[in-house]
Amino acid sequence: MTSFVLPHEVHGDGAHKVFAVHGWFADRSAYAAVLPDLDRTSFSYALVDLRGYGEARDATGSYTTAEAAVDLVELADRLGWERFSVVGHSMGGAVAQRLLAVAPHRLRRIAGVSPVPASGMPLAGEQAALFGDAAHRPENRRAIIDFTTGGRRPAAWLDRMVARSLERSDPKAFRAWLDSWAGEDFTTDVVGSEVPALAVAGALDPALSPEVMRRTWLAWYPRAELAVLPGAGHYAMDETPLDLVRAVEDFLRADGPDGTGAGEGA
Repeated sequence: MTSFVLPHEVHGDGAHKVFAVHGWFADRSAYAAVLPDLDRTSFSYALVDLRGYGEARDATGSYTTAEAAVDLVELADRLGWERFSVVGHSMGGAVAQRLLAVAPHRLRRIAGVSPVPASGMPLAGEQAALFGDAAHRPENRRAIIDFTTGGRRPAAWLDRMVARSLERSDPKAFRAWLDSWAGEDFTTDVVGSEVPALAVAGALDPALSPEVMRRTWLAWYPRAELAVLPGAGHYAMDETPLDLVRAVEDFLRADGPDGTGAGEGA
């Protein structure tokens, strides 16, 4: 086990401990828009920077979802969190699923926000070039964000998202992460997991659509649920923050305050 400590910040003092893991385009600031409206009495949220991002921008590593899962377990140990849930956006959703294999006994629930499936997202042709060159081409990052939000967002917002991405990520790590979340298939390690799993899909996201979630997440996990946000694309934290908070916290709260599932059906 590594001795690296993921940079993090904790919000709330609730008994239900929750990691929030960002995606490919941002560090933990990806969750800034939802922070004011989180239930800090019921939950304790730890927002983390994965290696290559934010305060961990210069951290070395393999930049893989498997490594990130181990980093989260180590951080949980340091925080004294015996059991916890994980919310992961996009690439962070793949990290959450890795934990189903790494530490299933410690997971209460996982929630993926437009999560990359455990099967990865194989890229080919122009799509592979678009994503592969995004590490050094801001215009590629902008095109990806625009496409995955249905081409409906203001130009200034797209520019701001790209600027944040460039500022908060290391280009080499950014490129290496792509090989992991897009190219690795660890489905056989997690299919059949009984950990309750919520997939939140934006109706405007053509890449990780509700249908993709039905074919993957809902097909693999016996206790899976799907929440579709009609007004969101791939970045629900920014596009529909209140709807996202409600969907995720309703799901987490169903576990009951003590993690026994007492709140199921409430």
